[in-house]
Amino acid sequence: MYRTYELELAGSLLKVEVGRVAELAGGACVVRYGDTVVLCTATASEKPRTGIDFFPLSCDYEERLYAVGKIPGGFIKREGRPTENAVLSSRLIDRPIRPLFPDNMRNDVAVVATVWSVDQDHAPEVAAMIGANIALAISDIPFGGPVGSVNMGLVDGELIVNPDAQQRENSLLALTVSSTKNKVMMIEAGADEVPEDVMYKAIMRAHEENVRIVEFIESIAAIEAKPKREFEKIEIPAEIFDAVKDFVGDARMEAAVFFDQKQLRDAAVGQIKEEATEALAPKFADMEPEEAAKWINEAIYKFEKQTVRRMILKQSKRPDNRGLDKIRRLHSEVDVIPRVHGSAIFARGQTQVLTVTTLASMSNVQRLDGLDLGEEMKRYMHHYNFPSFSVGETRPSRGPGRREIGHGALAERALLPVLPPEEDFPYAIRLVSEVVSSNGSTSQASVCGSSLSLMAAGVPIKRAVAGISVGLITDDDGAGDYVLLTDIQGIEDFFGDMDFKVAGTTQGITAIQMDIKIDGLTPEIIKASLEQCRDSRIVILEESMNKAIDTHRPQISQYAPKIVMVQIDPDKMGEVIGPRGKVIHRIIEECGGEKLENGGITIDTMDDGKIYVVGYDMDNIQKAVDIINTIVLEPEVGKIYNGKVVRIMDFGAFVEIAPEKDGLVHISQLSMGRLDKVENAVKIGDMIDVKLMEIDDQGRLNFSHKATLPGVKPEDLVVKRPPRPSRPGGGRPPGGGDRGRKPEGRR
Repeated sequence: MYRTYELELAGSLLKVEVGRVAELAGGACVVRYGDTVVLCTATASEKPRTGIDFFPLSCDYEERLYAVGKIPGGFIKREGRPTENAVLSSRLIDRPIRPLFPDNMRNDVAVVATVWSVDQDHAPEVAAMIGANIALAISDIPFGGPVGSVNMGLVDGELIVNPDAQQRENSLLALTVSSTKNKVMMIEAGADEVPEDVMYKAIMRAHEENVRIVEFIESIAAIEAKPKREFEKIEIPAEIFDAVKDFVGDARMEAAVFFDQKQLRDAAVGQIKEEATEALAPKFADMEPEEAAKWINEAIYKFEKQTVRRMILKQSKRPDNRGLDKIRRLHSEVDVIPRVHGSAIFARGQTQVLTVTTLASMSNVQRLDGLDLGEEMKRYMHHYNFPSFSVGETRPSRGPGRREIGHGALAERALLPVLPPEEDFPYAIRLVSEVVSSNGSTSQASVCGSSLSLMAAGVPIKRAVAGISVGLITDDDGAGDYVLLTDIQGIEDFFGDMDFKVAGTTQGITAIQMDIKIDGLTPEIIKASLEQCRDSRIVILEESMNKAIDTHRPQISQYAPKIVMVQIDPDKMGEVIGPRGKVIHRIIEECGGEKLENGGITIDTMDDGKIYVVGYDMDNIQKAVDIINTIVLEPEVGKIYNGKVVRIMDFGAFVEIAPEKDGLVHISQLSMGRLDKVENAVKIGDMIDVKLMEIDDQGRLNFSHKATLPGVKPEDLVVKRPPRPSRPGGGRPPGGGDRGRKPEGRR
């Protein structure tokens, strides 16, 4: 019989079921939050994995499209590789719990959250994060948690815990906070230029709610928890570490690590490793030479870490001799690549990122096949690439990993609030950040480079966005001493306790991502970090980015397509498309054809009535827009149109003012003088100006060419005409329009 535990959370019932399913997992529970249901499990291997120097934790967030009543798209009708949202959700589970496992544990641990049902008002990510901690807490796996997690929104100035779908739509803030009883473990945020003081209040409000969640998890664990297993500790043998310290000495290690250039530091430490291995490995005869060399290298790494942390904390001395709050040398440059739509390089010390902007029609938006029914298409995409050469390594490319996806999403969130709305700028936007050199905080360099690239491409963003990272060194002996480091480089990131990334404008924060390696942050550290990041990004904007380009260019690149959006009544879309696309193909043909490079156009139609006309020749684009407007707008009596003669009868000519929309010009209305034959005035294919004189009771259009001529008098426009015959073979009356079928999706 399974057991049920309940907690009121943000006005809804959070229900946890233990013992219902997955009894063979180390720990398992089913979390129900509203109608959202997630199965969470945690399992560990019996033996440690040999030959590794890290804790092998894997966290997976498994999306099942049946959870929202969907069948996967594509040829293979089953879920494939994780979606971007699934990867980001997996990282949200991983980052706050990873620091809470024992440092010297090498057993594989797998945490899996499988989404069974999704209620759009109750985020499955929150249920998964809470459920993962419950599964770990009741398992036999050594774990220093639990951790509670909530989302925060900001609607009409009010902070809201776990906002529902409508509140998320209107929120200026999308914040996720994880914390233990005492400290904050993880912060992830996207924001619409939210001030630092408001962000701090939101984080603290989330922490208050997380304390309740942690107490709830602890109450479950008190009843359900299995005894924690003993595990084999993988530690550097004390005799090897002592031998390495004695052989190298503090002075030589300090001299090796305190270099401005990463490659010089790596060379100096590499020399130490080579000499220490050669001298010390033979002394440990009870070990294989390869094993002794491995432990010696790990001991040197540990000694290097201790040295860097001690020098920063006790002497305020950084490896490159900067002040604690100083930023490395900055460089901003735009237009570094020809023919692309926009490009920029942003560099901070030895970190260099090239970002390229590509603009395209709205037919290029990304379709999302995920669990969030409120987000089915993505107009703005940011991709981040981290090749091995950027850190001087040799490694084949195997596509983006979770880190690359996470950094791309961070930059995407950072820039989203400043992008122009689709109505003002009807383009699909793709940014690609290429890390060409990495020595710390490339994600924030990609934010800066992206802002520059967008402005260079002529994208009318509201304001420039800059990003910076602040690091943390704490006292290893638990005394509570700490220092904050602005603009951490690689070695400070590897050996430090925190990577607090904040992006924003001069007006406020647009994105946060905070990773730590310790048991949490105090409110004091969080507040100081936010303030330090704000001051630093203002420096970056004023001293570097604004000097390269301080506003967007007035025109988009000559190499980017021009796009004009027309909004029509969706019920009239069938008239624009026509049966089997007949009308829309005619418009394209009349406006230069389909090849954009030859002055042609493409037309993308949307179910909501938006029509995008795309091309490089503005004359042809405007011509197509005029035709579309003529088709969908009711003909206006007294208005002059330019039309094409499509048919000639004895009593007049039929002039088409738009595809499938024509009317009669009586023979008496073709010229000022008397005509014996219509052909004496016009021929099929002629383009003439006509004025709409009336729309008869059958909806037929009656035009006059004479009315557009100079010197015409009202009495000259009196028409005496016989009844107009129907078209040969029947068909719709002239001017009646074509009520073709409504479109199904984009064309």
